[in-house]
Amino acid sequence: MVCLALVRAAYEHIYLVRKVSHACRCHQHRAWGSRAAASQSAVQGAPGSVLELLGKSYPQDDHTNLTQKVLAKVGRNLHNQKFHPLWLMKERVKEHFYQQYMVRSRTPLFSVYDQLPPVVTTWQNFDSLLIPADHPSRKKGDNYYLNRAHMLRAHTSAHQWDLLHAGLNAFLVVGDVYRRDQIDCQHYPVFHQLEGVRLFSKHELFAGVKDGESLQLFEEGSRSAHKQETHTMEAVKLVEFDLKQVLTRLVTHLFGDGLEVRWVDCYFPFTHPSFEMEINFRGEWLEVLGCGVMEQQLVNSAGAQDRIGWAFGLGLERLAMILYDIPDIRLFWSEDERFLKQFRLSDINQSVKFQPLSKYPAVFNDISFWLPSENYTENDFYDIVRTVGGDLVEKVDLIDKFEHPKTHRTSHCYRITYRHMERTLSQREVSNVHQAVQEAAVQLLGVEGRF
Repeated sequence: MVCLALVRAAYEHIYLVRKVSHACRCHQHRAWGSRAAASQSAVQGAPGSVLELLGKSYPQDDHTNLTQKVLAKVGRNLHNQKFHPLWLMKERVKEHFYQQYMVRSRTPLFSVYDQLPPVVTTWQNFDSLLIPADHPSRKKGDNYYLNRAHMLRAHTSAHQWDLLHAGLNAFLVVGDVYRRDQIDCQHYPVFHQLEGVRLFSKHELFAGVKDGESLQLFEEGSRSAHKQETHTMEAVKLVEFDLKQVLTRLVTHLFGDGLEVRWVDCYFPFTHPSFEMEINFRGEWLEVLGCGVMEQQLVNSAGAQDRIGWAFGLGLERLAMILYDIPDIRLFWSEDERFLKQFRLSDINQSVKFQPLSKYPAVFNDISFWLPSENYTENDFYDIVRTVGGDLVEKVDLIDKFEHPKTHRTSHCYRITYRHMERTLSQREVSNVHQAVQEAAVQLLGVEGRF
């Protein structure tokens, strides 16, 4: 009975559709700190249905792929819950920027926006950031779509253009972001980002530079590995220097003096040149954020043609897991008082290390199946596992691939690690969940079970 209910819940709600039709199966931008895009999702929405979210109605279509598990997280806003570890991280960064960067009136240079709604248009999430219409990062396999025109933001960069267009020159944006991803202790379909943007006028950038009045922000040149075609080398180097200095000060504030930092060249569609910052923490090099000189085309389109700027983005969970020794990203969603009380600090900068509640034993179950003839994506399977198993699932590993020598059919075998954060699981209750995962995979993905 429990198993049947779980399958029914997955079947009815995993993509918020009334039915799933096998006939309608749909035959790498990197955002700050993301990986390459996955392939397209395989299940369509229910045209004609309406999705209600945050007081607004959105018609569903063939792009709708939200799950009830993800929808339940919308509006939780962990970054705004006082004394939550993500709130502590946000407040520490905000305090640093408020204290370090002031205007002449002694008011903060950077304004902070931490309550912007997570539903954005695809134009905001992609087009405003110069991400091409045919770029693989737009695919359903990586994102949560309400419909073809609206989605849950995949990064806080989705608000950059609007805030620049409103006339802001320095701001921080903090919010929950949503991506379909693998399942392990460091990945979750909802996490939290903090974005920073700073624009400079010619006077601001060259003030204090000898003979600065003769220097220019822009030129008609050519793009290279070091600069955009519209920027002068002098302007780019000053912006890059300011960006790296600002971020080095930030991580030193968070992690302490004597921190070793290095910069790695990388690619983002909305900055050039672009960098990832790595820190040597406890003898290990860790990537903590992405950044770069903003693409001038983006800045110009927002109405700031006379300015040049930088942008950065970091993951709050990433920093909190490092600073507070939090071993599993699922813990951020825990309502267990034993977890939450550890972060009720009198001073947000106070050092604290998470004390594990207990390491309850894991239960392992494997699932094997033949893939359908076309368009299977692992992220579709991961969404089913998350929907049915919820936070009982600690990790999913693809442990074996097999191609039949005669039929050329492909089989996948996944090992699912079940572990409750607050109690011991029994094999019987895990078996019920696991069977529901198997049945949901067959019904929703068209796989042929080998179980």
